[in-house]
Amino acid sequence: MQEYFVDLHVHIGRTWRGRAVKITASKNLTLTNILEYAEHPKGLDIVGVIDCHSPEVIEELESLHETGEITELEDGGFRYHNGVTLLSGCEIEINDEKCKGPIHALCYLPNLVSLKEFSHWLAQRVTNIHLSTQRVYEQAREIQKKVQQLNGLFVPAHVFTPFKSLYGKGVTSSLTEVFDPNMIHAIELGLSANTSMANTITELAPYCFLSNSDAHSLPKLAREYQVMVMRNPSFAELKMVFANQDGRGIKENYGLDPFLGKYYETTCESCGKIVEDSAPSCSNCDTTKKIRGVKHRIAELATVYEGKVRPRYINQIPLEFIPGLGNKTLEKLYNYFGSEMNILHRVSEEELKSVIPLNLAQKIIKAREGKLQFNAGGGGKYGTVKLD
Repeated sequence: MQEYFVDLHVHIGRTWRGRAVKITASKNLTLTNILEYAEHPKGLDIVGVIDCHSPEVIEELESLHETGEITELEDGGFRYHNGVTLLSGCEIEINDEKCKGPIHALCYLPNLVSLKEFSHWLAQRVTNIHLSTQRVYEQAREIQKKVQQLNGLFVPAHVFTPFKSLYGKGVTSSLTEVFDPNMIHAIELGLSANTSMANTITELAPYCFLSNSDAHSLPKLAREYQVMVMRNPSFAELKMVFANQDGRGIKENYGLDPFLGKYYETTCESCGKIVEDSAPSCSNCDTTKKIRGVKHRIAELATVYEGKVRPRYINQIPLEFIPGLGNKTLEKLYNYFGSEMNILHRVSEEELKSVIPLNLAQKIIKAREGKLQFNAGGGGKYGTVKLD
């Protein structure tokens, strides 16, 4: 068995021909740029690109396959020439009559044949098949059945964020209100929650927890990620990881401290001030409308104090979040040590101090160990790392 660094939620901003896919994503977030950046400077082994349903992205995959830059793996997935494994997926928006509000979900497909079939099926149920995260005019369970039929994997996305998520406004109390629990393969936590928070909800016990970046720009790759144990990087092995089968599994989740997430605290919808969850109105502007914080929503849903034993969730932040680490310093670190994964996981403090000032080296070690302090985020604004 080997250990692999994995981020399974990365968007495409533009196709190889410049057509928009994820409108809110960076224009340089193309498929090939993602695969190159995942290897250097990030140091990821596996990347899940969740806009591969778009016809022009499929065309690019086919072109890369024809030129030999991408190899389709026998066990599913694709190997780029630099060694990074691509897992193709699609993010969709579900809002059938059983939903209380829109729910985002990730669907991963094993190969080109299944990806093209899913894209064709989806095109008949969305307004614009070329764009990311489209509203699907189909029942949630029927979507799950289609993914299952294609030997795919179905994962509710960022399940606690206030908007467009399972527990945000999607359901009142249980995922069974909308989904077939037997056709869910994993749960994505999102940036404002961690394992210990989600582990208080009993109905999530059967599923492994994913910590992914939901990257809308290249630097945000591996903002959150996990270490997976598998025999080789492929779709079939990922399926076994999700099932904790035959020694496969998630070893560790690495993610932002929930304080840094955009929706951790309840905030006033009007002025953005953090407010008491139970307060009838904002003390700053007297507005009654609030964006409810993830920590309060989870507390409402909690059914146990502590659930089953799970992999460690390590509160670690990407290098770009660390105050004082500018682009020139980052480039210097990458040139010396190869990748962000090396810097955050493998390089010693002594080695860091030989390249950058002591105070910056110490901050990197604190980030590695989850010892930095934060100001809480909420209402759509990220938290911040406290300055020394």
